[in-house]
Amino acid sequence: MLYTNEHRELMASIRRFVESEIDPFVDEWEAAEFFPAHELFRKMGQLGFLGITKPEAYGGMGLDFSYALAAAEAIGYARAQGVGMGIGVQTNMATPALAAFGSDALRSEYLAPSIAGELVASIGVSEQGAGSDVASLKTRARRDGDDYVISGSKMWITNGTQADWICLLCNTAEGAPHRNKSLIVVPLKEGGKRTRGVEIQKIRKFGMWSSDTAQVFFDEVRVPVRNRIGEEGMGFIYQMKQFQEERLDGAARRLGGIALIDETVAYLRQRQAFGKPLLDNQFIQYKFAELKTELEALRSLTYRATLAYIQGEDVIELASMAKLKAGRLGREIADWCMQFQGGMGYTWDNRVSRAYRDYRLGSIGGGADEVMMMVIARKMGLMDMGA
Repeated sequence: MLYTNEHRELMASIRRFVESEIDPFVDEWEAAEFFPAHELFRKMGQLGFLGITKPEAYGGMGLDFSYALAAAEAIGYARAQGVGMGIGVQTNMATPALAAFGSDALRSEYLAPSIAGELVASIGVSEQGAGSDVASLKTRARRDGDDYVISGSKMWITNGTQADWICLLCNTAEGAPHRNKSLIVVPLKEGGKRTRGVEIQKIRKFGMWSSDTAQVFFDEVRVPVRNRIGEEGMGFIYQMKQFQEERLDGAARRLGGIALIDETVAYLRQRQAFGKPLLDNQFIQYKFAELKTELEALRSLTYRATLAYIQGEDVIELASMAKLKAGRLGREIADWCMQFQGGMGYTWDNRVSRAYRDYRLGSIGGGADEVMMMVIARKMGLMDMGA
């Protein structure tokens, strides 16, 4: 068992928060194509939900990652997945490296207010020509005295139009692509205004509408060298560590797909066709049994990977498997629930059609399915590590 009574109490608290502070507003946020991150994060920060695994010295709870996973699982029950994705960026994508490797001064300036919900964070890895292929990114930071001068752009930046700062992976030297990159905290706003040299362009998406996404351009943006997280040239390694928490977070949020099944079952129980409830159809019953089995298999894999992670083991393979499974299963659950709800499921404002759009990202964002399979194949010794 991964969860204790303390885990379950945390999940219950977050489920109550989702029901009172997220679900009543998701239709409005979907229409607006963003959720008010500063307002929502301040509420979450007051309850301690944004710093579950972060050091107590900076306002966090100092708990292990299993508690962050429990929180992500509870958030996954929200009626719009874009909100959960934005929260996940704040807690498990943009801040883990800062918490683990950042200087005390940098953590005081950026981590503590992010835990409190006073600052909104984003993560900058993908580029227009370098998504899943992280090693080939082009954004560069050249050294100029005590500053880095950054030029380039980042794509698919979650929280991008609202973020106060970005955890930016960029090239800081020539040489091998796995040893020439650094993570740098780059403020996107200064004194309430856009940082000089930074330009933000919003991106419209197929799904995850309540989450704002942007392309961020950097034109000779000056940042103090002290804003670098950890050692120069270690950015690729630090980011690979952050990816493991990101992938486990995403898998945990997908476990909330059981809510979609439960809602569809309730609909089919009262929907009459040919003189009986649709739920009496044996094919439908068997398909739901199959989907529930697959969901529990994902749960076991995700919990196993998390337990190994908090014990200090290398979980690249297990986390990649969980991410791969979660992306595919989420799509399958949404597709079958839409099919069984028929025309009602196909209507735009139905939760099923929203999940169909939202869940599709699971096999693309954070490393496409094909990349996850490449990682797994390499760990199995089936591919040359240099391939």
